[in-house]
Amino acid sequence: MDDFLHIARERGYLHQVTDEAALAARMKSGPMSGYIGFDCTADSLHVGSLMQIMLLRLLQRTGHRPVVLMGGGTTRIGDPSFRDEARPLLDDAQIARNKAGILRAFSNLVQFGEGPTDAIGLDNADWLDGLAYIPFLRDVGRHFSVNRMLTMDSVRLRLDREQPLTFLEFNYMLLQAFDFLELNRGHGVALQMGGSDQWGNIIMGVDLVRRVAAAEAFGATTPLLTTASGTKMGKTAAGAVWLNADRLSPYDYWQFWRNTEDADVGRFLKLFTELPLVEIARLEALQGAEINEAKKVLATEATALLHGRAAAQAAADTARTTFEAGLVAEDLPAVASALPAAVLDLLVAAGFVASKGEGRRLIRGGGVRLNDEVVSDEARQVGPEDLRDGAAKLSAGRKKHALVRPA
Repeated sequence: MDDFLHIARERGYLHQVTDEAALAARMKSGPMSGYIGFDCTADSLHVGSLMQIMLLRLLQRTGHRPVVLMGGGTTRIGDPSFRDEARPLLDDAQIARNKAGILRAFSNLVQFGEGPTDAIGLDNADWLDGLAYIPFLRDVGRHFSVNRMLTMDSVRLRLDREQPLTFLEFNYMLLQAFDFLELNRGHGVALQMGGSDQWGNIIMGVDLVRRVAAAEAFGATTPLLTTASGTKMGKTAAGAVWLNADRLSPYDYWQFWRNTEDADVGRFLKLFTELPLVEIARLEALQGAEINEAKKVLATEATALLHGRAAAQAAADTARTTFEAGLVAEDLPAVASALPAAVLDLLVAAGFVASKGEGRRLIRGGGVRLNDEVVSDEARQVGPEDLRDGAAKLSAGRKKHALVRPA
């Protein structure tokens, strides 16, 4: 049985762990179950949740059982962690639609079944919806200190900013802790994992399991992931990078990874592919234009994990045709220009707009993209650093595309 904690540390998945030595010993003794919860706030997860899913995948690959917990119950409240205001409350029909959409992202990433290491999917609405309030307060609420709850970052930061925190939201950490207890009693789950913003909630759950069930319980978090330039992972100028193909095509998903900053390539290869570390070290060491080859490998491998090898290869082939051969189905025109060159000038040169004024209006409306990333700055220049295999792709709307090549 491979060492889950060793591999997770080596590849950068772990940030905090409760009693790591005891957890390592427990994992060596045989398969154990670990879970991550996902509230149903949208009909797809985005790349910001991918590291947690990869951790569940690693748990399975190293001989343990991942548990995917849908928050059909807790979504009705909304996690207040690191938010300035309450999440909008969703009705049951919307929660059900979102749950179905979210589960689709797991189909290629974890294997569900009946075996000892096969993943299982559960919904906390199954036990939260039937809770009787007074017994819940007596059996669970008495184990929580309000003094301690007020020190948790998810609560304290909201109060420090003098933003309202409803009693409804204040209950969230009790319900999340109760989830862990229910999973432990009903399915033998001994490990809760999540993002670093969940650390306080996870600690509460670990304590509750140990007190009420007198059972072993552990917690682990992944680090907050930002790009080298400091932006939050999973967000681009065009919006969220969704995991479901009906929200973001495999080609656009491939392009997201292809546009990774140079400084992030090695880190993302460790987190979002399963390439051997020796191969990742080789790719990470590439310099200059050669780093683009590493980015293509990252894009193809990450896309293959989520959407399948065929979709990843098709996306890579389309990108190669577009950027290297200068062609797509409609034969992209090419614009030759000395670089750097203003996007506004290139829009005019490509015949996409009749004037710079029209180009500015198009940019303000979010209708201009460079290498499939939305251009929001009217003064944006296209420089040599924007070239992908000798060309940059300039788009106006959905149907107008051109390749910008150095003159």
